[in-house]
Amino acid sequence: MQNIPTELLRTFLKAIDSGSFTRAGSLVGRSQSAVSLQIRRLEEVVNAQLFQRDAHKLQLTEEGKSLAQFARRILALNDEALASMRQPKVAGRIRLGAPHEYTASLLPDFLGKFAQSHPNVMLEVTSDLSKNLLRQQANGELDLVIALHDDAGSAKGRLIFTEPLMWITSADHERHAQSPLPLVVAPPPCIYRHRILETLDTLGRPCRISYQSSSYDGISAAVRAGLGVTVMAESAAPSGVRTLGERDDFPALGHLELRLHRRAGHASEATDRLEDYIAESFADTDPGRGTGRLRTSLATA
Repeated sequence: MQNIPTELLRTFLKAIDSGSFTRAGSLVGRSQSAVSLQIRRLEEVVNAQLFQRDAHKLQLTEEGKSLAQFARRILALNDEALASMRQPKVAGRIRLGAPHEYTASLLPDFLGKFAQSHPNVMLEVTSDLSKNLLRQQANGELDLVIALHDDAGSAKGRLIFTEPLMWITSADHERHAQSPLPLVVAPPPCIYRHRILETLDTLGRPCRISYQSSSYDGISAAVRAGLGVTVMAESAAPSGVRTLGERDDFPALGHLELRLHRRAGHASEATDRLEDYIAESFADTDPGRGTGRLRTSLATA
């Protein structure tokens, strides 16, 4: 039985995620022509065309979309197996900080797989708002922090994910049409709260805070119940809500960046492994498509 070489699958996914063969080549250490040859070889192995040939940008065929789902699962298992076999002796304690919504939904999956391949590493996870976590790290209380930033130009740390924001409201109420606009937000220093209030102030649109919670579940429930409008990641809106856009007089909110921060002077092989694992896991997360889709809210970061 013929096997699919993992290096072909890895190049295939890099081409999808980066949007071009040229950028994919720089990520896998190959030329653009070498990437093209690898994609052609992969198409021969699976006996299917993976990209639309007449498109101005890379667009997957239906067969390509199907293979991409399998590829992410195959490579995840491959990398997990290698990490388990090659690094069984990595040990230590890592104090990890992350916003509430990540520790509630996405990180358990990532960290569970990491723990399986690194059984001698003990994780201590702290949940809080991004700015609070960074403050704790500066005080030496956390080794690694996952934090969101709205000041991309001056942000430090390792960029691991970028996603647009969206306005959401209840599917069963018309709170977005009220004045002043009722808002469901997290307490300061939430950067999403700041983005919302700054945007509405620029528009000269009156608003009021109708519900405040640092809990993702609390904010989601309040929006579904019709208590007000909030902002979430595009890929993370819970059920029972509707999105708002320019047609509803709600402007685009731009993007936010998710970055990994390492405590200054902290040297640890275990932390090295976790940092790379988290970064690669988010790189393989694909907002807008079904498999691996990011399922977290950014409303309480």
